[in-house]
Amino acid sequence: MDGNGRWAKRKHLPRTEGHTEGEENLARLVRVAVTRNVGWLTVFGFSTENWVRPRTEVRHILGLHKKLFGRVAELNELNVRIQWMGRPFDSPDARTPKYVQRAIRKAIADTAQNTGMVLTVAFDYGSHAEMVHAAQQAAADGPVTQASIESHLYLPELPPVDVMVRTSGELRISNFMLWQSVGAEVYFTDRPWPDFDGHELDAALALVPQP
Repeated sequence: MDGNGRWAKRKHLPRTEGHTEGEENLARLVRVAVTRNVGWLTVFGFSTENWVRPRTEVRHILGLHKKLFGRVAELNELNVRIQWMGRPFDSPDARTPKYVQRAIRKAIADTAQNTGMVLTVAFDYGSHAEMVHAAQQAAADGPVTQASIESHLYLPELPPVDVMVRTSGELRISNFMLWQSVGAEVYFTDRPWPDFDGHELDAALALVPQP
């Protein structure tokens, strides 16, 4: 979900306002995705590399994620189940604060019975960290194979990625779901994340091969 800061800069607003609008737009896009019968929506909320950002910006983003995981009533109304993936909370490298951990656990528990779209938020997530973790766990259990690595990913139940979306004119692949996105279509748009709307989502979904 790139471009929050650039969106704010264009409007002569603080970067934090861009992140706030980005969080609001995610809520809008979740509602749109539900009407499009999207089964799985996974968003890159905060990467393992983002901790180097200015402290005030990081604190603001952390607060927004606590708010995001607090939207339980709306998620339940939409029949959306929320889940999280990132460095395990008990990992020595994990950085997720306790108050965000509590919000994550509560949101997962409070939406666990929903049967509609699965919304996965990647927080304190990096694909390199995920693959190292999976390889280490697989090696501890026996021979390391493609299947054993896949079974030890953070969320092995996630299906392969159909289409990866890159906003804000970024023409590159980031450290996001590298294992799961092999062969995925990639949708590039110049729009920053706060301006990504239903029309853009439809264009991205149009890239998905039909069975």
